[in-house]
Amino acid sequence: MRTYPRNSPQAAARIVALALTADGHVCSSEERALDKLDIAGQLGLAPAQFAQIVQAMCEDHSGAQTSLAPTVGPLDEPMLTELIAEIDDPKLRAKVIRLCIAVTIADNHLADDEIALLAAILNAWGPQPNPLLSRHGALLRAPRAYERTAAST
Repeated sequence: MRTYPRNSPQAAARIVALALTADGHVCSSEERALDKLDIAGQLGLAPAQFAQIVQAMCEDHSGAQTSLAPTVGPLDEPMLTELIAEIDDPKLRAKVIRLCIAVTIADNHLADDEIALLAAILNAWGPQPNPLLSRHGALLRAPRAYERTAAST
């Protein structure tokens, strides 16, 4: 995977890109959310830059896969941990979480891989002082409940 400076717009955008592609595709409702929320602008990027980061992330991810493995899907845990750790600024973390939630719920469905990614981010970063998150407590509990269920099977 490419490296980006800690707390850079590119590092933050890559995490949002992971959320955007976690279920294996990007649907039109997710694309509309990108535009409506000006996700690229909120991260300090031009729309074309965000698209380039999504493309680079997909290329890096597919290049890291073996020829028999799928080219999309969850990253291995150590790589995901490394990417999440690139963001340690609390305000940027809150923004990234908010944007990740927005793109994952844009299609009105949370896929297992989206839930797992959100859980990994929230578990790594801990509780965030963000009003959006406190208003969506059930969504925050869902990833942890999913992890407990998946771990017991």
